[in-house]
Amino acid sequence: KAAVEATLDEEHVSLPKPAGDGNSYSFGRIGEHNVVVACLPAGVTGKASAATVARDIIRSFPIKAGFMVGIGGGVWSERADVRLGDVVVSQPDGMHGGVVQ
Repeated sequence: KAAVEATLDEEHVSLPKPAGDGNSYSFGRIGEHNVVVACLPAGVTGKASAATVARDIIRSFPIKAGFMVGIGGGVWSERADVRLGDVVVSQPDGMHGGVVQ
């Protein structure tokens, strides 16, 4: 989370969260865009936990675009030439939403 916060052009004060949203958020601006940053709690991993944070942030704030960023540990395969430092962007194909699992 600190790495993303370092990219903010400006930090904003915290906003109140709805009851039941236990996530920790940071607020700021990148260019002309107001942003809200969230990450999984320390020691928490997995798709279900990430989905919960995504669900909560969408319920709590008027999100126009979202980016889920991770290490892509499951992307590598014998067929895919993905190396450290590469950026992998998924794309919907009509049958799948574009999420790599």
